[in-house]
Amino acid sequence: MEKIRYFVWAAVAAISLAGCAGGEEKMDANGSFEAEERVISAEATGKILRLDIEEGQLLQAGAAVGQIDVDNLKLQAGQVSASMEALHKKTNDAGPQVAVLEAQLAAHSRQMASLSKQLEVVDKEVARFKTLVASDAATQKQLDDLTGQRAVLEKQFSAAESQAEVIKAQIRAAKAGVQTQNTGILSEELPAQKRLEIIEKQIRDGAVLNQYAGTVLAQYAREGEFTAIGKPLYKIADLSEVYLRAYITGDQLPQVKLGQEVKVLTDDGQGGYHETSGTITWISDRAEFTPKTIQTKAERANMVYAIKVKVKNEDGRYKIGMYGGLKWGAQGG
Repeated sequence: MEKIRYFVWAAVAAISLAGCAGGEEKMDANGSFEAEERVISAEATGKILRLDIEEGQLLQAGAAVGQIDVDNLKLQAGQVSASMEALHKKTNDAGPQVAVLEAQLAAHSRQMASLSKQLEVVDKEVARFKTLVASDAATQKQLDDLTGQRAVLEKQFSAAESQAEVIKAQIRAAKAGVQTQNTGILSEELPAQKRLEIIEKQIRDGAVLNQYAGTVLAQYAREGEFTAIGKPLYKIADLSEVYLRAYITGDQLPQVKLGQEVKVLTDDGQGGYHETSGTITWISDRAEFTPKTIQTKAERANMVYAIKVKVKNEDGRYKIGMYGGLKWGAQGG
């Protein structure tokens, strides 16, 4: 396809040169206008429910122009959400068991507090009776009975303390056991959450959003048709700036540089030329032979280089494929 373009442009250049011999204005280079075209493709698979575009229509960036059927994806998202809810219902709650154990622990704590007060009282009595026994005001048996009573209270306090530690261990075990069980159950939640995020993105991708401001050049799909991811929907280009692609010889190459302003001429429809300015934005770093069919033997030795000239096109004068010429050197004709 590119080779055909070379032939066409070279033919145009030859015609231009012939015209110059007849008195027309000589061009330094010739070519045709093009634009940066972008193909907007589907990002979801399904039936096209809506596609509000027409060829020649001007679209803004971010505009919602269509919708692809994603009902199946919505059903899948609902199914995954229901599965995640079911996982939470399967989890165990240590709260009731821990509450019972904490109530028992509180009872033992109260018992230990009571025993501690009783020990304080008995200790005072033992000390008092020791004094009485020493002064023969009390018998040894009375002192021994108090000492035995104190020993019983100590055993009861020690037993209550040991039981409290057992209950504390049971509380820790209950919490840890439930946490271990729930960890196994909830380990399935993260993959489900990621799956849900993927489906939700696919649902969002069902909305056809125009990504670039420009004019619709071609429409490849229609409402009611089936499309798939990556299948083209339409082609768009920003025609407010176009490019004149032209070819220059190796002899002309030193005369041009990036950023250089040149004159762009097109037919004005009245036998003359419409003139505007343009900027060279690209110069090919690869040379190519000119087509041999329309060149002399001497000219076939020359090399040509492609260049691109950016031209403002707010009024829509320039069309894709339209012929144009460039001038930057000395006038001639």
